[in-house]
Amino acid sequence: MAPSTYTGSCHCGAVRYTVEADLSQPAIACNCSMCGRTGTLLSFVPIEKFKLEKGSESLTDYQFNKHVIHHLFCKVCGVKSFARGMGPGGKEMAAINVRCLEGVDPGKLEVKQFDGKTK
Repeated sequence: MAPSTYTGSCHCGAVRYTVEADLSQPAIACNCSMCGRTGTLLSFVPIEKFKLEKGSESLTDYQFNKHVIHHLFCKVCGVKSFARGMGPGGKEMAAINVRCLEGVDPGKLEVKQFDGKTK
């Protein structure tokens, strides 16, 4: 399956974005203290495949542990629809919460478990 363009948002719609992602690749279910509590399913894309369309002023940044990932969430509704950080090799990436993509059924995606508690 080739990458497709998706629209994503927080719950209230204050934050909206478009992203080109290949959802035929497994989504990542991380068990770190953040993702495990929020049930986030992640798909990682190069930052140039991500465009914040609306809501930069509605985002709040939270960092923990090694402070390499910017966990961005809507300060209106509290939903974390994406994050930003550095991928392997120092390349800037966006971590998309696929549960926040319009028209995507997370139950139909292949999911790969990632042990973020010990990494």
